[in-house]
Amino acid sequence: QVQLVESGGGLVQPGGSRRLSCAASGTIFRINTMGWYRQVPGKQRELVASINSDATTIYADSVKGRFTCSSDNAKRTVYLQMNSLKPEDTAVYFCYMNVHSGVWTKGYWGQGTQVTVSS
Repeated sequence: QVQLVESGGGLVQPGGSRRLSCAASGTIFRINTMGWYRQVPGKQRELVASINSDATTIYADSVKGRFTCSSDNAKRTVYLQMNSLKPEDTAVYFCYMNVHSGVWTKGYWGQGTQVTVSS
């Protein structure tokens, strides 16, 4: 099994910055993809950003130029640096990892961390 533990959420003023972290532990041979999704009440969970094992990244149009997704493979950790935050970025942010254990490949989710952008 694999566990993902997130940190870094909280209240931030519009225009401010916040950094989310998500660390994986457990039976891990290789992490194929790491990423971040977010969800607001009444809406589907949406992709914010992801990074593959070859370091290629994908971003939602709404966060391009403001958010940066990076990873530290040695620490099995993915980060989301969020700058120029807007009230519409308010959501619960979930990290996601696609992990190969050496036997199987599965997707895992973090527990979610609330980010609130408000003055």
